[in-house]
Amino acid sequence: MAGFAKRLGLPFRPWDELAARVRAGFGRFWNERIGCCYDVIDSPDGNDDALRPNQIFAVSLRESPLPLERQRQVVDACARHLLTSHGLRSLAPGHPQYQGQYGGDQWHRDGAYHQGTVWAFLLGPFALAHFKVYRDAEAARSFLSPVAHHLGDYGLGSVAEIFDGDSPFAPRGCIAQAWSVAETLRAWHELAAAETSQPSKTTRL
Repeated sequence: MAGFAKRLGLPFRPWDELAARVRAGFGRFWNERIGCCYDVIDSPDGNDDALRPNQIFAVSLRESPLPLERQRQVVDACARHLLTSHGLRSLAPGHPQYQGQYGGDQWHRDGAYHQGTVWAFLLGPFALAHFKVYRDAEAARSFLSPVAHHLGDYGLGSVAEIFDGDSPFAPRGCIAQAWSVAETLRAWHELAAAETSQPSKTTRL
């Protein structure tokens, strides 16, 4: 909103002040001990340090409430514990409630849905977040490449909704999920444009 106001020649300081308050409030989510964001704060049971992928949006979106070094730590934490070939796990392995397989009756499937199941649409935001903190478009785009090999193994020409959290990350759920397709394509095109604008890595004598 501050950016809009500046471009329109309207008062922007009130929006800047609100943004500063948001940054300060969001800072309370930072978990210094493990170097990423809490999942929940101020609950009756205290702060929940379960590592989940929601925080990747605090990096991938154009405006971030986190300083650059903390953005990098979020990307690194997600890469270590949540990243798979086809998306991000909804909960890190090792957590007592982690479930690496999505299957069974509806009760069991619903129980696993947000407890380790991989969500394909999150791969796009992760790739964009990685590029934002490391400025390597080629490396960021490489995270999207496995999706190309998936296009013929579940829903022909499309991307599944979810995948198992455990290897071999079998596709599950809807065989053709719009946000899985859209976020992969969006990230691919943004990174392709960024890659063409970056200096060549080839060194010539």
